[in-house]
Amino acid sequence: MQNQFSRTELLLGREAMDRLLCARVAVFGLGGVGGYVVEALARSGVGALDLVDSDRVALTNLNRQILATYETLGELKVDAARRRIQAIHPQTVVRTSTTFFVPQTAEEFDFSQYSYIVDAIDTVTGKLELAERAQAAGVPIISCMGTGNKLNPAALEVADIYETAMCPLARIMRKELKKRGIRHLKVVYSREPPLELVGTPEANAQGRPAPGSTAFVPAAAGFIAAAEVVKDLTGVRTSPR
Repeated sequence: MQNQFSRTELLLGREAMDRLLCARVAVFGLGGVGGYVVEALARSGVGALDLVDSDRVALTNLNRQILATYETLGELKVDAARRRIQAIHPQTVVRTSTTFFVPQTAEEFDFSQYSYIVDAIDTVTGKLELAERAQAAGVPIISCMGTGNKLNPAALEVADIYETAMCPLARIMRKELKKRGIRHLKVVYSREPPLELVGTPEANAQGRPAPGSTAFVPAAAGFIAAAEVVKDLTGVRTSPR
């Protein structure tokens, strides 16, 4: 019998679809990357999604974030995401949190409940904390490195953090993870060297110069991360090239 996931089931099989239905995936960060992660996971049939983001949709999000439209400007991203997920698959269990994830707020989350964690946040301290919490709970995690100041989505790849190169954020993460005794971390990252900006950037929410970004690099990173989640949860792998 056909259902909305019939085309996915043709590739993955019924047993894999049941695994996705029973999974609970936490997505930390619903920006340019995380929004597309949520989109793909909802359309893949993941049964429960935990969404964590404290931000509201802003005008400068419109160029690259799937949750950002003129209708959602000023809205909490978690609320926009919940409504979008329910429009795609009303049976998905959606839990939301507007907590700004940093080490000081990590105790608000029970990581043992998750089947998988997606790190799509911007702060190094938060990313490191997620990696530590995931390892302690024995929960798989994929961490998204920087997509700002990049133009080539074909340069994105999946690797262990200690095999990365050319990514400034990954370089910092490697150093700090080593200090914490974390020997492995699956990441999505780009080997494309960051481009020089043409104009003078304004400060972002963290007070740092805002990076340039496009509609396609963050989206590609989000879809790649979501694909890894689906493959890891189901055990179905793509054929080698």
